[in-house]
Amino acid sequence: MVPKNPARFERRPMKLMCPYQYYQIMKQSKDKKQWRYQMVLKAIDSGVKPAARFFNTSPGVVRKWLKRFKTEGYSSLADRSHRPHYSPGTTPEHVKIYIINLKKKYKRIGAEQIKDIEDLTMAPKTMRKIWREAGLPSRRRPKKHVTKNNLRAVKKLYALFERMGEDTKDLDDIPEYYWQMKQFNLPQIQYTFREISCGILFLGFANRRSLIHSRLFAIYINHFLKKYKALPPSSVRQTDNGSEYIGSWKAKNPSCYTRTIESLEGQFHRTIFPGAHRMQSDVETIHNLMEMEFYEIEQFKDRPDFFNKAASYQMFFNLHRPNSYKEHKTPWQLAQAKNPNLDKRLLMIPPVDLDKLFGWQAALYNKRENNQLTVPCGVKKLGRLPQAALLR
Repeated sequence: MVPKNPARFERRPMKLMCPYQYYQIMKQSKDKKQWRYQMVLKAIDSGVKPAARFFNTSPGVVRKWLKRFKTEGYSSLADRSHRPHYSPGTTPEHVKIYIINLKKKYKRIGAEQIKDIEDLTMAPKTMRKIWREAGLPSRRRPKKHVTKNNLRAVKKLYALFERMGEDTKDLDDIPEYYWQMKQFNLPQIQYTFREISCGILFLGFANRRSLIHSRLFAIYINHFLKKYKALPPSSVRQTDNGSEYIGSWKAKNPSCYTRTIESLEGQFHRTIFPGAHRMQSDVETIHNLMEMEFYEIEQFKDRPDFFNKAASYQMFFNLHRPNSYKEHKTPWQLAQAKNPNLDKRLLMIPPVDLDKLFGWQAALYNKRENNQLTVPCGVKKLGRLPQAALLR
């Protein structure tokens, strides 16, 4: 069968067209302005409808971008926000300020809890959005280095010897020190005193951990604090809840250590919360430093040699060793800034052998024919002993 109009079936040259729809290109394109620019050039050259057919879109889309290009230039080919100019559901500004102030008040408490506490009708999600836009910190616990920086700023405000910490350390778990300790009868327990704001260090050593040794160490430190008039009108000596500081956990009265601390006017003994070991971080830092810088390095000949080297380290720490966490200054430099009249000899007192102090105390009691030494701190006469006799 011969077609009536053969010319309709003649092969015509194919026109190159975009094989994808315009919206598919825009959805996957990383540079939409370049594609729209090509479409605008095609419309200027060939017309709106040919450009629409070529890019598989409607003429209205081509006209929109052509009009924008002619009025505003190439930058107008980027996407514009579809956000309405006015939203009737927007939170009023005074409500936003109120929600922001609630977050500042309750700090790390979450949106759900604040909503319940304040009996709010606002959704917790909206409250979080307002806090996020205001740049308030999230509920997450701050990083350790941020907390450290904040605590340093607080500790720096304390007066000299306004806050002090004490703790003990077992020395028999240090491999480099253990065999020397056994061979030369070196101390097994370290008693550590540290001033919080400047980091001043005082040391005591003994072969055992006990309440009477802690009390003797407190007498030793108190003697020099009083002698050099270093204490402010009010100060706090902080320890953990170990039996060497509080005595029996069933005790109804303050221990003899507490009474010794508070025998100096204006000085008080406080313990940390149970399990809150981070509150002893200043003293624990010293224990770690001494393990690396002293016990793992030094070699000792005998017990006197140990105390000589411990005295050298304590003096080095107080007078010459800069602390990177305290403005790269030594404790002596920081103490001078807080109290220019402080006697430098206070930072040079040697570490004390608490076993020797205990032996002198026992000799005094034997001389008085007192047979109550077996009762730890239960003897009232112990408080009336002259401190100078224990320190000779």
